[in-house]
Amino acid sequence: MTEYLKNYMKRTAERLAVCKDAEELEEIFSEHLDKIAFMQHERIVHFLVTMMFALVMAIFVVGLIMTQELTLLILITIIMVLLIFYIKHYYFLENTVQEMYRVYDSMLEKRRVFRKGEVRE
Repeated sequence: MTEYLKNYMKRTAERLAVCKDAEELEEIFSEHLDKIAFMQHERIVHFLVTMMFALVMAIFVVGLIMTQELTLLILITIIMVLLIFYIKHYYFLENTVQEMYRVYDSMLEKRRVFRKGEVRE
């Protein structure tokens, strides 16, 4: 997913840089809105999974404290490693979706320019 998003954002920036007419912009705009919706869904799913892992880890920590069973420490360690990777990926998704919003705003601005009949190069 990380490479897919990076490639998409790079390709979109390149397409916007060479976009010269409103029709082409509308095509990019429409695709971008779809991608934002997909990534918002992806972000929510990853948030829920991350919170689930955090809850499971908290339960195991409480279990470790109450039972002092050291085998739970192994499970806690495994879950903590997974949680770190989930948080890292969620952080990437969150920042990328926010960047997508900024690109969306720039598309709106470019759309206004095309509607006024001005073309900035």
